[in-house]
Amino acid sequence: MPISQELLEILVCPETKQPLTVAAETLVGQLNERIAQGTLTNRAGATVAEAIDSGLVREDGRYLYPVRDDIPIMLIDEAIAIET
Repeated sequence: MPISQELLEILVCPETKQPLTVAAETLVGQLNERIAQGTLTNRAGATVAEAIDSGLVREDGRYLYPVRDDIPIMLIDEAIAIET
């Protein structure tokens, strides 16, 4: 079940309070490839070991908050930097 529009309107980045948007499937796929390779880390510096189902991208496009089992993980340390 995708994140409802009502929930998306309420959620903001816990660090900057910027609005969030649902990540493109291509971005999620790229991040999951890096997770499978063991090369993706989160803001805390820990290797991300579990694939993500989706993600919420901060308005400035710098970070993605992972979504697993339809639950957004809105912890700053769990955010994943998006390389541009």
